[in-house]
Amino acid sequence: MREVVIVEGCRTAVGRRKGSFTNYRADELAAIVLEELVTRSSINKEAVEDVILGCVTQVNEQGGNIARTAALIAGFPIHVPGVTIDRQCGSSQQAIHFAAQAIASGDMDIVIAGGVESMTRSPMFSNMGTTKPSGKLTDKYEIVNQGISAEKIANQWGLSREQLDAFSLRSHKKALEAIRRGKFEKEIVPVEVEGEDGKLRMMVVDEGPRESTSMDALAQLKPVFQEEGRITAGNSSQMSDGASAVLLMSGDKAKALGLKPWARIIARTVVGSDPTLMLTGPIEATNRVLDKAGLTIDDMDRYEVNEAFASVPLAWLQETKADPEKLNVNGGAIALGHPLGATGTKLMTTLIHELDRINGRYGLLAICEGMGMANATVIERLSHI
Repeated sequence: MREVVIVEGCRTAVGRRKGSFTNYRADELAAIVLEELVTRSSINKEAVEDVILGCVTQVNEQGGNIARTAALIAGFPIHVPGVTIDRQCGSSQQAIHFAAQAIASGDMDIVIAGGVESMTRSPMFSNMGTTKPSGKLTDKYEIVNQGISAEKIANQWGLSREQLDAFSLRSHKKALEAIRRGKFEKEIVPVEVEGEDGKLRMMVVDEGPRESTSMDALAQLKPVFQEEGRITAGNSSQMSDGASAVLLMSGDKAKALGLKPWARIIARTVVGSDPTLMLTGPIEATNRVLDKAGLTIDDMDRYEVNEAFASVPLAWLQETKADPEKLNVNGGAIALGHPLGATGTKLMTTLIHELDRINGRYGLLAICEGMGMANATVIERLSHI
């Protein structure tokens, strides 16, 4: 199997739902990161052999294979194909895995993996309409809203409302500190948007983090999914708009092109998990990917575990015995937002930059997914300078 490396990664800032990207089509937003990716890496668009994008709500402007349309908008030649995939919240992480598999097997040398989601223009579940789950499915499993799953996880792992809110406050504080220190500046592609005053400006800062967030403010929020529940809008991920992508290639191809990669992919896995609890998959996915890598959780210098709800990473921490000081150190989806199809490559982009910043060696990315699944990836930082 050939070595697979990450040569470059970039993302837009994440916009709040009905925020700065309200008037931006998802295909045009994705095209911006595709264009920027090849510009940063100085490769020819003609050399890209596939564009794999994750997108969950494939309807309206996000329908019709947005990977292909975005690549054409970005000026890729017509011989460069594109394919759009849906593995729920882990869609663009799965795009990385599919790209890596194509490269490792020798089928391809250079592939772009990424994702996009406009939760403003293509609202969550709008692709489902009034469709209900099959009775043949509900006869076998209790199919519930993800928020109910998050409540069940909080109950099973004994997580209090105060613990959930405290984790959420941490996410905001970490994100705000990262923004103040300019940690995201290198990974974000500026996008020109129209402000409320009608003037054009460059969107370069994630809109989600709130300076006003406090334990008192979070405590005032009512539960969303159960009357006496613990899951609120404050300890859940934000609906968001954004796009992201990474450029992968074989180690030999990168060397031949004179490129210095950020990282290599050490191991990857995807698992199914209980479709009722739904969001516990990262626990088993982490165990499996570390076993494949021949490493332990203590070997990881940083972990990004998507904050779909605060109960998800908190249960993950309990089960893996991971160091909380290495988890989502620059904030997570509770503060920064969760543009579904874009989140995987967004987090991977942040992870490679963070490992480089601290001279770390190994990083772990794990994301829970709808209907009970999870992807996990282990990378090893390379000196790219």
